[in-house]
Amino acid sequence: MNEYIDFTELLNSGGYVLTGLLIFILGKILFKLTHSKINIQHELVEKDNFAFIISYVGYFVGLLITIGGSIVGESYGFWIDIEHIFIYGILSILLLQVSSFLGNKLILPKFDLKKEIIEDQNEGTGIIEAIIYIVNGLILYGALLGESETLTEGILTFVVYWAIGNVMLIITSKIYTLWLNYNIHQEIEKDNVAAGIAFSGAILAIGIIIMNALIAPFIDWTTTLVDVSVQMVVASLLLPIMRFFADNILLPGQKLTDEIVNQEKPNLGAGLVEAFAYAGSAVLISWCF
Repeated sequence: MNEYIDFTELLNSGGYVLTGLLIFILGKILFKLTHSKINIQHELVEKDNFAFIISYVGYFVGLLITIGGSIVGESYGFWIDIEHIFIYGILSILLLQVSSFLGNKLILPKFDLKKEIIEDQNEGTGIIEAIIYIVNGLILYGALLGESETLTEGILTFVVYWAIGNVMLIITSKIYTLWLNYNIHQEIEKDNVAAGIAFSGAILAIGIIIMNALIAPFIDWTTTLVDVSVQMVVASLLLPIMRFFADNILLPGQKLTDEIVNQEKPNLGAGLVEAFAYAGSAVLISWCF
């Protein structure tokens, strides 16, 4: 029966798992160092701060997605693969930290995400930050599968792809807030979780489309920029269309805006329906392009 078991492949798989776990440990250490003012144990156990828990788990989901990209990509031999997992894993940890900062300053610049999560325990904000981490994980995943052949070129492509993806994410999220008929900053700041869920769905949809644009093998920068730009136009057109679809097909007879912002108690289900409409259509489009 042993003749059917490839022990070398089994050991290699174990090595990949162990390396991934080490990256997780490094990710936890760096998160703690870059958030030195936050007592993670206190937030998780004593305060039961669910907003922080959502954000914290989102960070590790984003990191997991990136590690997956370094594992499922083309193999160059066990030890080279381990080296790549470590290099890209550490880079991913750093870039995820930067993505959180960019999200705070550029995607929702009118209030402090960390303050909302730690002091106000704003669950809608926690969901948004978690999605920012996850979307950046998707962008980095796409960058890893579309990297160049040599390690030096691969690292350069990886970082530049991440930068391009974040620029497009920020631009498209701004376009999204422009055509909304309510102030997303005000709604989220006053703890409207339904608005946070809906906004997170839009960000996730944008991230899925960006990942799909980056996942193709690298040819040249012109091709990459054209592909990403075309799909960003698609994303910008997609969001209002899918909101109309959710309003008239998924939630007939009701208006999402009324359910999300014009009620004493915002309708979380309506926010989830809107988020699904965005993310689901992005998945469908990524299958078709």
